[in-house]
Amino acid sequence: MPKFVMHKHKASTLHYDFRLEISGVLKSWVIPKGPSANPADKRLAIEVEEHALSYMFFEGNIQEGKYGAGEVIIWDRGEYTSKNKIKDAYEKGHMELSLNGEKLKGTFRLIKMKEWSRETNKWLFIKKYDSHVMYDDITEIKPGSVVSMRRIK
Repeated sequence: MPKFVMHKHKASTLHYDFRLEISGVLKSWVIPKGPSANPADKRLAIEVEEHALSYMFFEGNIQEGKYGAGEVIIWDRGEYTSKNKIKDAYEKGHMELSLNGEKLKGTFRLIKMKEWSRETNKWLFIKKYDSHVMYDDITEIKPGSVVSMRRIK
């Protein structure tokens, strides 16, 4: 089963990096406000450069002077399934994912936003109503790493 990871990253600002294993790489999105398990919340997810699969296991500090300098923890990780063939769903810009993480569970959608005259790297990350809905802020309730229990201050 393909894997996902959600890094919590304190660089110039605190944000979350959602990464999906697709076609041998980690497709990646920055979620500035972090994930939500509340279907009423639509989170902006900005697609960024893909990463090597080995980055799924990275937790630590990115040195000053390097891109993304700052502290990184593995906030969540797990496996996922896709309602449709994942590569096709990604290319169409509408993925429905069933996440089985240590924190994020249930169905989420990643939907690519279109602009009038050009493609965009902006997506929406939205929880679908199911038995795993949470109305409290999951990032505040469960702030630490699932690997080391470290927290970012």
